[in-house]
Amino acid sequence: FILLGELLFRSGTIDALLNTVDVLVGRVRGRQYFVSIALSTLFGALSGAAMGVAAMLGRSLFPSMIKRGYDVKLSIGTMLAGASLAPIIPPSILAIIIGTLADVSIAKLLMAGILPGLLLSGLFVIYVLLRIHFNPSLAPPLDDESKTKPNWNDKLRAITQSLPFIVIIFSIMGVIFLGIATPSEAAATGVFGALLTAAIYKKLSWKLTWEATGSAAAVGAMVLAIMASSKMFSQILAFTGATKSLTLAITSLPVSDMSMLLVMLLLPFILCMFIDQIALMLVIIPIYEPVIASLGFDPVWFWTLFLINITVGGITPPFGYTMFAFIGAAEGVSIKDVFAASWPFVGLFILGTAILIKYPSIITYLSSLL
Repeated sequence: FILLGELLFRSGTIDALLNTVDVLVGRVRGRQYFVSIALSTLFGALSGAAMGVAAMLGRSLFPSMIKRGYDVKLSIGTMLAGASLAPIIPPSILAIIIGTLADVSIAKLLMAGILPGLLLSGLFVIYVLLRIHFNPSLAPPLDDESKTKPNWNDKLRAITQSLPFIVIIFSIMGVIFLGIATPSEAAATGVFGALLTAAIYKKLSWKLTWEATGSAAAVGAMVLAIMASSKMFSQILAFTGATKSLTLAITSLPVSDMSMLLVMLLLPFILCMFIDQIALMLVIIPIYEPVIASLGFDPVWFWTLFLINITVGGITPPFGYTMFAFIGAAEGVSIKDVFAASWPFVGLFILGTAILIKYPSIITYLSSLL
């Protein structure tokens, strides 16, 4: 999955997807906001890396939005929030790590992220629509954005242009959902699709393949080392009896299961403001795993909520990694503007989490079909 994302980003073929979404959104006031959200959702379905999506949008889409007269803070907010969907919507590298460390079906975790990701993107769209409705100055007039309205031929041409990406998405999630392949095999088919797409758009070269493979190998080695260390940490906790003692201590507290759930979700949300997501998982998951079993929570449901919480930590001040990836890629952006832009969307993530707690079937429905 890491190699898949590297190939797509380095080849530049993703620009074709940007053009497709831009044409399909059409002439709607504030359309670039919606293009940003839609692109983030699609990029997430192709790479699974929030920082990569944030950096790409910061380099490609953000400058043109500011030039056209879009509000700086709302533009930044839609990109940060959209990029944060990448680890939630499959293929998610973080979901694979969680599944490995928590001994939960990776295929089910991947499928469980689809509907929550779409729910959150829907909340972002509604929020932007309301902001523009009450404050039209946040977006330029339609005449300033586009002189012509895309016709059906333009839209059909745009869809045709994006067909390779649709094939890649199906080759990843479709084969998992249909039970044809395991997540690892699906990742391999996705890589083949990315290579084929780069070749179709005449972007494929030995240099590109070598650089993408080298970068993916370096990141993959780091992730594998962290996962091995986490397993070792988990075994040490088990051998010393610390896991059992901690589980008994937590489950014996005079609080309801729902209160315990909220505390267990709040802790990683706060910690991810200050430390790396993978480092947090290394420590938290071995401790949480037996507690989840003793409380009787559905593991797919809980770990998806956990994933959303650590993801939103990436756009929460003061040390959200996704924010700084965006700052590094977008020119002329101040930390103050990025911090101010992120908070409304952090609130939307919290609202989305509350909906998912209230209606757990949004998470569990697709995974239950496997």
